[in-house]
Amino acid sequence: MLTAQQALDHLLSHAQPVAEIERVPMQATLGRVLAENVNSLVDVPPLDNTSMDGYAVRTADTQNPGSVLKIAQRIPAGSVGTELQAGTAARIFTGAPVPLGADAVVMQEDCATPEGSADQVQVNIAPSFGQWIRRRGEDLTAGKTALTAGTFLRPQELGVAASAGLTHLNVKRRVKVAAFFTGDELSLPGEPLKPGGIYNSNRDTLLACIKALGCDATDLGIVPDRLDATRAALRQASQDHDLIITSGGVSVGEEDHIKPAVTAEGRLDLWQIAIKPGKPLAFGAVRKSEQANDGEAWFIGLPGNPVSSFVTFLLFVRPFILKLQGRAAKQTQSYLMRADFDWLKADRRNEFLRVKLNNNGGLDLFPNQSSGVLTSASWGDGLVDCPPNQPIKAGDLVKYIPFDALLN
Repeated sequence: MLTAQQALDHLLSHAQPVAEIERVPMQATLGRVLAENVNSLVDVPPLDNTSMDGYAVRTADTQNPGSVLKIAQRIPAGSVGTELQAGTAARIFTGAPVPLGADAVVMQEDCATPEGSADQVQVNIAPSFGQWIRRRGEDLTAGKTALTAGTFLRPQELGVAASAGLTHLNVKRRVKVAAFFTGDELSLPGEPLKPGGIYNSNRDTLLACIKALGCDATDLGIVPDRLDATRAALRQASQDHDLIITSGGVSVGEEDHIKPAVTAEGRLDLWQIAIKPGKPLAFGAVRKSEQANDGEAWFIGLPGNPVSSFVTFLLFVRPFILKLQGRAAKQTQSYLMRADFDWLKADRRNEFLRVKLNNNGGLDLFPNQSSGVLTSASWGDGLVDCPPNQPIKAGDLVKYIPFDALLN
């Protein structure tokens, strides 16, 4: 069996970022991937400005606490004052440009108005040079790279781009993913259950995971357990998609048609991966047509058990999609945390245990780690990556991977 790392390395060695680039208005770029470096059009901030309400002064005039200066001007944000003369101060408000001649700002809380003198200010501290002044270009300078290619655009990146004076960004087109689900026992919520049937939870879980990554997701529904139906679904999915994902049917039983269907419509590797939950994973490609130069859609077949499907998506499909999107490579965040549980029945496979942070700074274990118990993933905050043949005792430090790091 392959290790998890071997399987992931093999997947990523095949993935290539989508080539198409779209120029999109700023407000439509959330959740997209930047296609090229973006340079700032302006200095940010464009002028030295104050980070506090108070008084702009010359430190030469305020070396002694209690200095009294004439208030020569008032500078609100959006206005530009005149050069500050010796012996004077400027009333100034947060964000306003600091006038020439001033080299410090004193907070209004550190100042007072001399009795009977409305046009004077008493500076009760000796300010340091540059105090409360944000310098021109201290965030960005004109021509400097503000955002780099491969950046996944969150609200804060949109703010950076806007501060740099940009209205549109060049982004990668969205990765297109089709998903279908095999199993005659499956019904959709709202339909009557068949005898011996179950509701299809993988559909909603996987489609939500795909959309959370910023992909265009196409739901091809439940496909009957027949070879001809599976082949037809693959042909349909391959036409306008970069990736096809299925759950179920990747074993080698008589009712498991994924392997012969993908083999007939393209090419397939069927792997046994030394992980739990999980183990069977299919990877290959489906022809878009009989013409060799029309290209292929990638194919990943996941196990049918709900937790196995969810975990293998996070461990293998998610990194594959990130590379298709052209995102900058990042190591998945993990932390050494204290286990507040015993897991003494170590498996020969690499196990991923569903756990939850507790109020004592440790991790609790969901009591039922079966691959069919999806409530363990809903209850939990993340996974413990437990190496093969390694029991866990309460107090041990373990590798904890939060779901937040696997779903963003």
